[in-house]
Amino acid sequence: MNVELLVSKAKQVCDNKGARFTPIREKVFRLLASKQGGVGAYDLLEELKLTESGAKPATIYRALDFLSELGFIHKIESANAFMLCHHFDHIHPVQLLICDSCGHVDELHSSIISHELNNLAAEKGFTVSAQTIEAHGQCKKCKQ
Repeated sequence: MNVELLVSKAKQVCDNKGARFTPIREKVFRLLASKQGGVGAYDLLEELKLTESGAKPATIYRALDFLSELGFIHKIESANAFMLCHHFDHIHPVQLLICDSCGHVDELHSSIISHELNNLAAEKGFTVSAQTIEAHGQCKKCKQ
């Protein structure tokens, strides 16, 4: 998807929610928009330092927290990495297919999987507040 279109969409979401899309937050958003898979916070920090020499770990983590709170990014827990969500205009269940060979990540949105997980959790008396399901394997390109 077009990065400028995504940035414009993100600014609109921020305006609608009364949140500030600061220049640093926008730069981190753009860095993530330019990536195909997950990116670690320190890798993002090194890239950010190319234009923001004073950037510190706290700078990147504050930006990532903001982007996460607004639903702009997903955290890939198993890889301790972050990726841009291209569907941040609505809340949705998330399932990630993570290629262990090349690192590519595909995002799925199965309400059936989400519904089944919520039902199974409810049977145990558990209420799911958030869910991201991660599946590791090998993508079509790497299997060839």
